[in-house]
Amino acid sequence: MQRTTNLIAMAACLAVPLGTLAIPAAAQDGGSPRSATDQTPAPRAKNVILFIGDGMGVSTVTAARIYAGQKLGQTGEEYVLPFETFQNVALVKTYNTNAQVPDSAGTASAMHTGVKTKIGVLGYGPEITTGDCASAVGRELPLLGAEATERGLGLGIVSTARITHATPAAVYAHSVSRDWEADAAIPEGQRGIGCEDIASQLVNARFDVALGGGKAAFFGKANGGQRLVESADLPGAWQAASGGTYVQTAQELAAAPTGKPVLGLFAPSHMSYMVDRQPESSEPTLTEMTEAAVGRLKSDPDGYYLMVESGRIDHAHHAGQAGYALEEAVEFARAIQWALDHTDPAETLILVTADHSHVFTIAGYPRRGNDILGHVIPPEGGGEDGGDSDGGPTLARDGKPYTTLSYANGPGAVAHDAEEGRPIPETGVRAYQQAAVPLGSETHAGEDVALYASGPGAERVRGEMEQNRIHDVIRAAFGWTDR
Repeated sequence: MQRTTNLIAMAACLAVPLGTLAIPAAAQDGGSPRSATDQTPAPRAKNVILFIGDGMGVSTVTAARIYAGQKLGQTGEEYVLPFETFQNVALVKTYNTNAQVPDSAGTASAMHTGVKTKIGVLGYGPEITTGDCASAVGRELPLLGAEATERGLGLGIVSTARITHATPAAVYAHSVSRDWEADAAIPEGQRGIGCEDIASQLVNARFDVALGGGKAAFFGKANGGQRLVESADLPGAWQAASGGTYVQTAQELAAAPTGKPVLGLFAPSHMSYMVDRQPESSEPTLTEMTEAAVGRLKSDPDGYYLMVESGRIDHAHHAGQAGYALEEAVEFARAIQWALDHTDPAETLILVTADHSHVFTIAGYPRRGNDILGHVIPPEGGGEDGGDSDGGPTLARDGKPYTTLSYANGPGAVAHDAEEGRPIPETGVRAYQQAAVPLGSETHAGEDVALYASGPGAERVRGEMEQNRIHDVIRAAFGWTDR
């Protein structure tokens, strides 16, 4: 049985019933998934897919919904993203143990270890010292990815960021610094005392599919890489040891033999933004990578765990370019829709969430159907702030129009960009949205993010949850209760 959700058909609906949101008694820690008197065994998941939209806070979801609808010629507000039909929804607290506003390492690590930790740390608890290898030796936490392979399940890791970047690395790596992606990135004083760079950890891990960017961390200078040994070739060594296939293009990925592990590195660093991709691009899209991963993993009779990250939503927000972020979010939704249409809802738990949010706002009283990337045009008769009533844009106190989307901080601050000599297009997908505080890079935000769930085990997603409870939801869905 396949899910038959049709994204285009849903988009035409003007009224969509909201998913139920039960508030558990123990809301602070995520709540008990079942009452003490309910003895009916919960259905188990054969497969779990965790979709992480890096930086996809609630405002990004809302803007992506409107943007996707407007791309189809609709007003946009009534549009429905595929995961917005899921009946189990929760709010997730994202803070790190030492940070009110988190980073992707601490948040993704919480989801894959069940333990909240410090900003910038992967696979260790908060007792270690960031960047100090000696403080972490022997304190590695069990990782969800490793547990999946130890139990005989298939494992897949997919990202549009570098595959050694914080979120995908949390599936398979331990590191006292998320920056130690290649051995050359480890400070000299920290080398040789028990800590391994993240790229080396990937090729020494067990996995069935690993697809993303970040080729430079796996090669030495002779092959355009960053490793200390000039002739280093980690993919070549991995192929020899595992019998797997290393691919560098979408075409090679499609042609790779089945039944063997595959490692795909499609760019020296992060993969290209959707906005910048050309028709002749050799990089697969996130949907194509999701399809390749599920196509290979579904043959495992014991099931699989797959993490799929849309990493460049986050990067576009850091750059202050909302149009880029929303195009990445639309592709993320497309990958989720593909998974919904090609997996069995009776045996596959699909989770959709974000690791953290961004300081991204939707404001200004624009009229219904106003271009989400455009200037604020008020409703007929003017907006609440008085606004222009002749169809022209609302003007700020400096006499200039402003866009619906903006950032609390970042590179879009007008005076800052004038000093840097960077022009800001007024509107459109390539625009830099205006920011209030001038910073070289826009920052994360600290509010809760949403978690959407569908499939066996989805009933455990409800109320207000600590982020590390996502790890517990996944283990419980698989029926792993022996820890």
